[in-house]
Amino acid sequence: MDRRYPTRPIVGVGAVVMDSDMVLMIKRGKPPRQGSWSLPGGAQELGETIREAARREVREETGLQIEIFGLIDVVDSVRSDADDKIEYHYTLIDLAGYSVGGTLMAGGDAQDCRWFTRTEINAMDIWSETKRIISLAGDKFGAIDKSNN
Repeated sequence: MDRRYPTRPIVGVGAVVMDSDMVLMIKRGKPPRQGSWSLPGGAQELGETIREAARREVREETGLQIEIFGLIDVVDSVRSDADDKIEYHYTLIDLAGYSVGGTLMAGGDAQDCRWFTRTEINAMDIWSETKRIISLAGDKFGAIDKSNN
């Protein structure tokens, strides 16, 4: 199915990867929101569980292996074009996790990737739902210190 002008919503995953007060972000290399900082994630593939999709997307976009420890929330992203036709429609399932290995390096759909503090993220000009999901992850799961996991 085409991602632009789909005939039905596309299921996607996002991962809030935390380490203490730091959150992993990627700079999107493709539409929608190309060039914006966002959570690692993407479309679920046929036969994949949501957790498998999140681990794969984080690995492809950042080079890191992650462990998932919980569901944060589900977000709908519907964007229309200038003619008010639905150009993108994603149902995004956001999970929280932490890095267990790998080397941080942008790949796949990501132009860049790096760790940001929550204070830095709050000051960024990014999609409001991304900020809300990161805040909710912090509220639900707290700061994650991998050395204690």
